[in-house]
Amino acid sequence: MGLSEQDVEFKTLDGTVLRGTLYPTSNRGPAIVMSPGFNCVKEMLGLPDAAARFQSAGYTVLLYDPRTTGLSGGEPRNDIDPIAQVGDYSDAISYISTLSSVNPSEVFIWGMSFSAAVGLCVAALDPRAKGIIAVCPLTDFTYTEEKLPMVLKKCAQDRASQVAGNDPFYLPMLDAQGRNPAGFGVGVDSEQYSKIVEAGKEIAPRHVNRTTVQTYYRMVLWQPFGLWRMIKNLPVLFVVPELDRLSPAERQLGHWDSLVCPKRKVLVPGVGHMEIMEGDHVDEIMTDMEKFLRDVLEGSVP
Repeated sequence: MGLSEQDVEFKTLDGTVLRGTLYPTSNRGPAIVMSPGFNCVKEMLGLPDAAARFQSAGYTVLLYDPRTTGLSGGEPRNDIDPIAQVGDYSDAISYISTLSSVNPSEVFIWGMSFSAAVGLCVAALDPRAKGIIAVCPLTDFTYTEEKLPMVLKKCAQDRASQVAGNDPFYLPMLDAQGRNPAGFGVGVDSEQYSKIVEAGKEIAPRHVNRTTVQTYYRMVLWQPFGLWRMIKNLPVLFVVPELDRLSPAERQLGHWDSLVCPKRKVLVPGVGHMEIMEGDHVDEIMTDMEKFLRDVLEGSVP
C-alpha cells in the first residue's frame, strides 16, 4: 500500500486551532515538525515534496500553516507573531508525540527562512526536540534608519485606530518590485517575487500577499539571536544558499559559527533564498538532511 497523507488539526496553548497535513508512517519511529516561512502557507516553496520524501525515508511529518495564515485559525488574519509561533512549534511537538507512529523522544524541527529563525528559538527552549534543520534562516529583523520611524509611527496610529474599533491596517507583503513596503529584510528580486506571489496563486490559493502593520512592530521587538546562542546540546544543521540575498550567506554562516552545540552546515552553490527547496539541486540537499537525521539518531553528530 502506498504512503498516505491526511488533513489534521491541533490546538495551541491559547486555544488557536492550527491545521496542516500529516504524512504518517506505518511503523513507530522518528518524526519531523515543519512550517513554512514569513506569511507563507504549507503548499509553497517545495515543502510538500520535502515532507513526502522524509515520509518515504521513515519519518512521520507534520506540515502545518502558521497561525493566522492559510487554513489555520487566528485573528486578525496574516498577523505574524514570531513569539507566538515559537510556542506553536512546541504545541505541534506535543501533538505529534501523541501519534501511534511517533516515538516522542525522536521529534525533529524543520524550518525555512523565517520559520527556521523561529525553529532555532524552539531548539533553545524546548528540551523535547531531538534536533533541528534550519534552511536559510533569516538573519536580519531590523529596519533602515529612514524606514523605522515611519514604521513605528504607522504602528502607533494603527494601534489607536484598533482600540477605537477599526479594522487592522495592512501592508503588502511584497510589492511589484519584490520589496517589502515596511523595509523589512534585505529584499528579493522580481523573479523571486513571482515565485512567492504569482506562482503562489496557482499552487497556494490560500496565500495572501499582505500582513498587518503590527507584524512589523513585533519584528522590532523580537531579538532571537541571543536565544540561538543558548542552544547547547541539540544538534543543528544549517542549509545555506550561496546566492541568498534575503538572508546573505555570510550572515547565516556567522551565526552558525557562533553556535556552541553539535552542528553541521551545507553550503548550496549557485542557489538563492526562495529556490533552495525547488530544482535539480534538491535531491542532494535532501540526501544531506536525511544523513544528518540518521546521524543524530545514531549519536554521531558532529
